[in-house]
Amino acid sequence: MTRRQMIQTGAAFGFGAALSTPAMASKLKVRKTNGEVMETKGPLDEDAELPTNEMSDGKRYRPEYRMGLGGLAAGNGFNTISTDETILGMLDAAWESGVRYFDTSPFYGLSLSERRFGDLLRNKKREDYVLSTKVGRLLTPSAEPLPKKWHWANHSPFHYHYDYTAEGTRRSIEDSLHRMGMASLDIVFIHDLSPQNSDMGKDWTKYYDEAVKGAMPELTKMREEGIIKAWGFGVNTAHAVHKALDVADFDICLLALQYSLLDHQDALERTFPALDERDISVVVGAPLNGGFLAGRNRFNYSPEIPQPMSDKFSQISGIAEKHGIDIKTAALQFAEAPSTVSAIIPGARTKEQIEENVESMKVQIPEAFWAELKAKELIAQNAPVPG
Repeated sequence: MTRRQMIQTGAAFGFGAALSTPAMASKLKVRKTNGEVMETKGPLDEDAELPTNEMSDGKRYRPEYRMGLGGLAAGNGFNTISTDETILGMLDAAWESGVRYFDTSPFYGLSLSERRFGDLLRNKKREDYVLSTKVGRLLTPSAEPLPKKWHWANHSPFHYHYDYTAEGTRRSIEDSLHRMGMASLDIVFIHDLSPQNSDMGKDWTKYYDEAVKGAMPELTKMREEGIIKAWGFGVNTAHAVHKALDVADFDICLLALQYSLLDHQDALERTFPALDERDISVVVGAPLNGGFLAGRNRFNYSPEIPQPMSDKFSQISGIAEKHGIDIKTAALQFAEAPSTVSAIIPGARTKEQIEENVESMKVQIPEAFWAELKAKELIAQNAPVPG
């Protein structure tokens, strides 16, 4: 019995039901690990496959695979040094675990993430995976490290400058293809057009205007040429997404820090409905709030943890424990549940983190857990939940 069949028959709504037959019990287990990863708790359907999207003609592009991998950690994000061997071991584990959607960016480690992803993917059949990267920054060689405000440890010897012109966009994509050893991309995101970007601040609209005349029509042209299948915005706030709805023909958006178990109301009320009207889907970035929902001592990209988020984490963790699961598992499945969402891309640095994230997608979460969160107003009443 698959995970979907178990949910449809009600087997996932209580642990007694889920373990009621010898055949079912043989396919479910409770797995715990120690070390730097949060334990994955709950009854696990080992035969469950990672979720996919149904491919439909006549609709906008959606990646086939709903469970992906974000590439920030592969660029030594958060000033944490990882060796090529460690990252390639993580990427190999992702592939072996069934992950087939990979998202990266020239900015992550200033080409380091793209190079490492290419080490895994260039030897795979191109039709067997989905790959997305980003445009908006061009890299230039430099022996000087970046200012310490950026969180890349031991990054590649480059600096960057912003370029959202048509020429810069095409060059950025060509550079990425060369770094990764690819002939084509599936998705390209216009990166970091947001007032939250500390480089830009209030001047972000200047770069947005440049992208309206340059990057946006150029990406549409490259989609028509078959170099890419889809394009959109990869942003930490939705300002550019809303501004562009009436001026550009984009397919998909990577929204980071905007839809998670802890913070999702604005996306549900404003952004998702606006995108649904145009059949534009969402890739959820940072579904674990930068590792916070996996037990890390940071919230989003900051070591400063807001007290309301800390309080909500404690409350949800307690309820999860009562129902025999963990908050990371709940967070990943929650982020993947909306119909607007076409994929989630949690990050990982080690193969153990990958394995735990994948197992979290196969845990049977009791319906009563979600009901209790809504009853205690810890998640929105209209928030979609698994099943």
